[in-house]
Amino acid sequence: MHFASRAARVLALATLPLALTACGSSGSSGSGSSGSGGHASSASTGDPNAGLLTGTQLKKALAPASFFASGFAVDPSGARDSGDTYTPPSTAPAAKPDCARLGGTAWIDIAGISGVSFAQNDYVSKNTSEDIAQEIDAYRGTTAARVMEALEKAVTACPGFTDSQTHSKVKVTGRATSGLGDTAYTITLTDSAWENGTTLIAARVGTNVVSVMSTDGHDDGAATAKKLTERIVTALKQTS
Repeated sequence: MHFASRAARVLALATLPLALTACGSSGSSGSGSSGSGGHASSASTGDPNAGLLTGTQLKKALAPASFFASGFAVDPSGARDSGDTYTPPSTAPAAKPDCARLGGTAWIDIAGISGVSFAQNDYVSKNTSEDIAQEIDAYRGTTAARVMEALEKAVTACPGFTDSQTHSKVKVTGRATSGLGDTAYTITLTDSAWENGTTLIAARVGTNVVSVMSTDGHDDGAATAKKLTERIVTALKQTS
């Protein structure tokens, strides 16, 4: 299980405390093939976690501090991983998604499917309170593909939600995205009460799902979210 991590917004009227949200794991979209990022076949060993990256290994694929612009620093409370052990997966997507989950750094939880290992952290600007979060989750078999499918269905069911801090309406839009991993999905959150929107991207790399969140910049966080996703996807593909 993941723990709480911060959700960030840059608001038009005032900078408010960043909200804590429950962290979870999730997966990615696309075909059911394991693709890159996996190792030995679990079928040959009888171990359902065989070949899956551990949290310790996933942590190495996260973007380092040098990736982030000056002024951004890691939030120690949001830096976690599952270490060298695996946890039992959960595969029970909610019949009705909790749309407000899209407002937190653990937004991938909205898919309702947890992985067996994970690594995550969160970088916040001390000057602007802009937030950039990154997470990788590993899944058994073809679960990562089902996570992406569940994510897209959840977003379709969530045209909007109420921001818990501003009590304003957040508009949610999603679209399939090419060129990032095996399959990818981009979500944009906008609200008239915010100075800038939020971009969320989920990308599947084999049995792993990368999920990022960005409020950085003046484009709803889009450019930074894409750049960060590309960085992590490349790192996972290079992992043997």
